[in-house]
Amino acid sequence: MKQVAGIGLRSPHLVEIGRDRPATAFLEIHAENYLAGSPALATVERLRADYTFSVHAVGLSLGSAEGLDEAHLGRVAALVKRLQPAYVSDHLSWSVAGGRYFNDLLPLPYTEEALGVVVRNVGRLQEALGRQVAIENPSCYLGFAHSTLSEPEFLSELVRRSGCGLLLDANNIFVTAHNLRLDPRAWLDGLSGAAITEYHLAGYAVNDADGEPILIDDHGSRVGDAVWALFGDIVRRFGPRPTLMEWDTDIPALSVLLDEAQRADCAIAAAGSHAARAA
Repeated sequence: MKQVAGIGLRSPHLVEIGRDRPATAFLEIHAENYLAGSPALATVERLRADYTFSVHAVGLSLGSAEGLDEAHLGRVAALVKRLQPAYVSDHLSWSVAGGRYFNDLLPLPYTEEALGVVVRNVGRLQEALGRQVAIENPSCYLGFAHSTLSEPEFLSELVRRSGCGLLLDANNIFVTAHNLRLDPRAWLDGLSGAAITEYHLAGYAVNDADGEPILIDDHGSRVGDAVWALFGDIVRRFGPRPTLMEWDTDIPALSVLLDEAQRADCAIAAAGSHAARAA
């Protein structure tokens, strides 16, 4: 079975991966953890001889009306140039205002005004990197009353106007659909698959707010059964893509991450066989 799924490279596993070189399709790092020279960055550079890499930024704040922080952009661009990863991505969100950084990926209203801001910022990012980047759909906990576009419409227009790719996060779709009472498969109907360059998978937590369960995209557990089912539908619909198993809180043993990535490989293979039979 061909390996398509990779894992996030997290600091508790650096020594073990550096020593044992376990089989996985690729490794993803968060850009902001490697912007300065460090022993960890030196380890990543050594691992490049054996692994494909993905750089996933979390702090570029592509939805900021003020534009991108050029100093931060320069550091991310230098890292990408240094590592030459196969994939580069960030989020449809904002996290900076007035020079102040917020430790969260904050939501955007889906309006023409917000779309213009993100198109401009993504264009600047791609110009600085000299390559296409993929933008990840967010997990949502509320909807803006004045949004004039659906999330798939917003993403599709962003792709059309900026030339970016899409990083489709199956867990985020499921979390958003539950919290906003949407049909996740109908959500997919509004999206073109041609721009999708990667998939993400992760676990979620459940918060009970006055008897109304809210799903939280916390990346702290195994992928839920309902997300696996949705992921199978996604692969049958759009085809296989490089797929990341994310786990960022309560990080388990490396063997658990590798097991989840293997399950993703099996899901992709099964979905591909189903699609072939249907054809």
